[in-house]
Amino acid sequence: MRVNGEQYRTIWPDPTDSRRICLIDQRQLPHRFVVETVTSCQQMCAAISEMHVRGAGLIGAAAAFAVYLATLAAPDEGMDPYLREAASELLRSRPTARNLQWAVERMLAAIGTVATPAGKRQLALAAAKAIADEDADFCRRIGIHGLPLLEEISRRKGGKTVHILTHCNAGWLAFVDYGSATAPIYAARDAGLDIHVWVDETRPWNQGARLTAWELQQEGVACTLICDNCGGHLMQKGLVDLVLVGSDRTTHTGDVANKIGTYLKALAAWDNDIPFYVALPSSTFDWNLDNGYDIPIEQRAEEEITTTFGRDEEGAIRTVTLTAPGTRAANYGFDITPARLVTGLITERGVVAAERQAICRLFPEGPGDAATGTDLSVSKK
Repeated sequence: MRVNGEQYRTIWPDPTDSRRICLIDQRQLPHRFVVETVTSCQQMCAAISEMHVRGAGLIGAAAAFAVYLATLAAPDEGMDPYLREAASELLRSRPTARNLQWAVERMLAAIGTVATPAGKRQLALAAAKAIADEDADFCRRIGIHGLPLLEEISRRKGGKTVHILTHCNAGWLAFVDYGSATAPIYAARDAGLDIHVWVDETRPWNQGARLTAWELQQEGVACTLICDNCGGHLMQKGLVDLVLVGSDRTTHTGDVANKIGTYLKALAAWDNDIPFYVALPSSTFDWNLDNGYDIPIEQRAEEEITTTFGRDEEGAIRTVTLTAPGTRAANYGFDITPARLVTGLITERGVVAAERQAICRLFPEGPGDAATGTDLSVSKK
């Protein structure tokens, strides 16, 4: 997608030195556009944990490149134990996102097919690139399958503006390219539909205000920022035609873990008879969990709620404290939207009901790789 008219992905190997992985440091947006270079698995773990990179697909791609960087640092003798420890460190960096574990498992399985250290390193780079390319392609296909939903609303409204409400950032900044929830929006724009997006600010990190609004502006998509609590009011006034969000993990029974506040939007949409869709690549499915309430919910630092940052009148980026000294805060990163509130899931293979049988019919390979049918289990008992 575009930044100031120039094409970018969110993560890529340095074309002059593949031992250096480049990424957009999203902590700096929208005030500064900074490309960071990562050269070790430990650096990438910190980048994931501290949210230099964030979003389901991008976390997966970053984890894949982290495993590749670990192969570069690993000794020839004892490479496999070294990689297992690196994988454990990666899995601790963001516990909720399914794509992270999926990518690590896929990388270890691929590396395990090669005997020599040099071969493992070469294959690791190719496998990480493949995961990144696949993420971008899956999101592009999500756009293709989601477009008819917006076209139908546009036809029903006689070509008038289609109003979409989204939460957090499930755009190209959350993936390698295109995004999940934004892919149908970009496809609708390209098809000539009149589209407008209501952008939730998404406290406490303000990923809607800082990232989604900036991204849509870069892409020339009409959007309006709203506070998180405004969505229900807009739905009651008939100003929302469809809610479209992403997911950090979705069970094979259709329960959705997404940024905190998603559940409340789903309830408001249900109460106002507004369709609520979740866009996700198959790498986000958790094939082992039946109940969404078993998904681990990340709890982050209190300071993310008690402070905020932005640009002051002199142009300096500053962090300010919002609360009285000693104020305690509970900072849950995600909530669970039960399948009964989800109108449908938009995947790279099509739109599917949020229920076990329909999902398994669309992805009969289940816990294997949805793209290839390959079993990605690291070990079997």
